[in-house]
Amino acid sequence: MEVKEKHPQADILSSLQSLLVTVVIAVFVITFIVQAFQIPSESMQNTLLIGDYLLVDKLRYGAAGPWNWLMPYRQVRRGDVIVFRYPVHPTQHFVKRVVGIPGDRVRLINRQVYVNGNPLREPYARYSSGTHDTFRDEFPRLNLPVPGLEGGWWLEMKKLVEDGELIVPQGNYFVLGDNRDESLDSRYWGFVPQENVIGRPLLIYWAVRSAVRLSGRRAACRSSPSTPRSMGRRRWPPVPRCTCPARPQGPGTADSTAVRPERGSGDARFFHAG
Repeated sequence: MEVKEKHPQADILSSLQSLLVTVVIAVFVITFIVQAFQIPSESMQNTLLIGDYLLVDKLRYGAAGPWNWLMPYRQVRRGDVIVFRYPVHPTQHFVKRVVGIPGDRVRLINRQVYVNGNPLREPYARYSSGTHDTFRDEFPRLNLPVPGLEGGWWLEMKKLVEDGELIVPQGNYFVLGDNRDESLDSRYWGFVPQENVIGRPLLIYWAVRSAVRLSGRRAACRSSPSTPRSMGRRRWPPVPRCTCPARPQGPGTADSTAVRPERGSGDARFFHAG
């Protein structure tokens, strides 16, 4: 029987080819299909919690084209939770809920959101502050600039307010954090352009509990996996977590709702809150 001699160089070449194929597939998936992110802040509580790890569906919102009927594309809708590039600093990524779509007329009266004159039913909205903030809770206000407000947005907003309502221009979205009193959102920096939208949270695949101080002593909670939760239109129960008050952070601070990419999932930079 003839025995063929193995060549180490051939083995190395084969291994490199397999590795290259794996890398190419991973880059393709991360770039066009799905990417992992982590929630580092509280501005989307209780929909998304600090420490949640989620997968973002990057195929959901595709550009208009002749092949759309073949692809799972659809338009961004009011009520969708989206991940997008922060318009002020596009290298940062935020996650917020869409409240106004192109053509909508948006306003807040005593925290209640009105769209096209109708009150928006928002069972997901959370209000953590007992203090009334006129700019935040009675939006839009053109006579009341506040710290943290983007100057360009302040000027643009004046042109888009009519009868006390903010008109959302074509190709843009008005977004808010579900934790309304702790979110730096469209009220403070403006609209999200369509081209900045990356996708929508598809699945929360891991929830991390954190150690907190309660009643003067430290109560440690172990990190633990949770049952994956779909981010569809149906409501789902929150992941079990330690019950502890969040650290108050007002708009303009380093918070608010950003997500950060999971290490090793493409861009390794951390998200800043929004």
